[in-house]
Amino acid sequence: MSAPVVLLVASNGGHLTQLCSLRPWWQGRERVWVTFRTPDAEAALAGERVHWAFHPTTRDVGNLLRNTWLAFRVLRARRPSTVVTTGAGVALPFFVLAWLLRIPTVYIEVYDRIDTPTLTARLCRPFTRLFLAQWEEQRTFMPTAITVGPLL
Repeated sequence: MSAPVVLLVASNGGHLTQLCSLRPWWQGRERVWVTFRTPDAEAALAGERVHWAFHPTTRDVGNLLRNTWLAFRVLRARRPSTVVTTGAGVALPFFVLAWLLRIPTVYIEVYDRIDTPTLTARLCRPFTRLFLAQWEEQRTFMPTAITVGPLL
């Protein structure tokens, strides 16, 4: 039997950087990534198993559908034990389908949103098993979150 796989999903830039900062947690685990193909993402994930998502995701129905199909294919093929994200839009189809497949999901609210939740956090809320906050203040809009402190 193969080791459990963690699926790490994030937009590129700061979202991906925050997931990469969790290296001490994920480096000893089987893992697969989903993000956008950019030079920074290719450099950060060199040597990793990556599925490249479609962007832009914000208000682009075509890419939402493409990423939903990608999520279906990745979740079916990889059968992850957990899906972890820091956002943004690319996370939604992965969380919805993971929830339908009863795969646990972990949403980490981003570092720079202290007073209000991100749109992706609000959209993913019904499909999230565990919320993690980087600031205690984030618990005002995510009362069930566990504060883990800044990832960066």
